[in-house]
Amino acid sequence: MFSGKSVLYTPLEAAVSRVVNDLNNHEIGSEEYQKSLDALTKLHKVLEEEKSSVSKDTLVLAGANLVGLMIIISHERLGHIITTRAFSMLLRPR
Repeated sequence: MFSGKSVLYTPLEAAVSRVVNDLNNHEIGSEEYQKSLDALTKLHKVLEEEKSSVSKDTLVLAGANLVGLMIIISHERLGHIITTRAFSMLLRPR
């Protein structure tokens, strides 16, 4: 009965869906169809930009923070207790 998948649409994806439905209501080649097609093209460009919004620099920074955090925690676990400041040493993403 249910597929087990929960589909959540962002407002941008909902706008794309509305434009596609609007395309079905117009004849191919009409002025309204061309306007809707232009809007769909613009929405797809914005959607692609939104999906690739995490830069490689941010991913490297997050990875380096995790490695540094693991090193500090493992050092503390060995008996060389440093007052836990591991979380305060993390760099904030930009």
